[in-house]
Amino acid sequence: MKIHHLRNATMIIESGDHFIIVDPMLGQRGSLPPFSFLRFERQRNPLVSLPDNADALLSKVTHGIVTHSQTMGIRALQHTDHLDAAGEKLLQTRNIAVATPKKDQAYLQRIGITVSHGVEDWQTVDFLGGKITAVPAQHGHGWIHKVMANGSGFYLALPNEPTLYISGDTVLTADVERALTELKPDITVVAAGQAQMDVGQPLLMPSDEVIKFIELSPGKVVANHMEALNHCPIDRPALKQYLQQRGLLQKVLIPQDGETLEF
Repeated sequence: MKIHHLRNATMIIESGDHFIIVDPMLGQRGSLPPFSFLRFERQRNPLVSLPDNADALLSKVTHGIVTHSQTMGIRALQHTDHLDAAGEKLLQTRNIAVATPKKDQAYLQRIGITVSHGVEDWQTVDFLGGKITAVPAQHGHGWIHKVMANGSGFYLALPNEPTLYISGDTVLTADVERALTELKPDITVVAAGQAQMDVGQPLLMPSDEVIKFIELSPGKVVANHMEALNHCPIDRPALKQYLQQRGLLQKVLIPQDGETLEF
């Protein structure tokens, strides 16, 4: 298995002939509005361009996973850091079938995306000769997760590959801990940017929860969701220093945009 990290939470999982894009945010730098206007510097998103190897990798995409996309079915509230207009276009024009939380299935189909798997919480279904399981995700602490809407993480067990758990946008919950301790994934992916809106508590795991997630993970951890959005204050050097202080750096991979990790 190879994981090609493109930007933020967007990556491509390569397994044999399958190239699975996860949460495609593919627009040009600055094509989205700021996600924070007061708490952090007001900058248009994404903050960075796609890496130079993105086009070559995107041309190979065969399938997709969208961990979350909608809030109350309102187009203006779409989570564009996980599915933007350019990501939609890729999925639509090439008729790429995606797996997504069941509650998002009708919304994605309404905007012209083919959904092959709408997966309920803790449901396991057949996927590319293996299995995929949806793990509930809570998009923030306190009241804000109800406004943000919750998606799913996904646990992948593909033939002749290490198992993989993608946490999605979530804080640390009993469901996330269950995925780590019961499913025992060989590789985990954690959204580590500590995103926050101008109001409310963090939308992603704060530092102490990221540490616990890493400690509970049986194998290697891949940290993403950093340095691409103006409401994510944690960057790669800060995370690296934090992990080094706690003796966890050797367990965690922090890929640069365009970097390929091979397992």
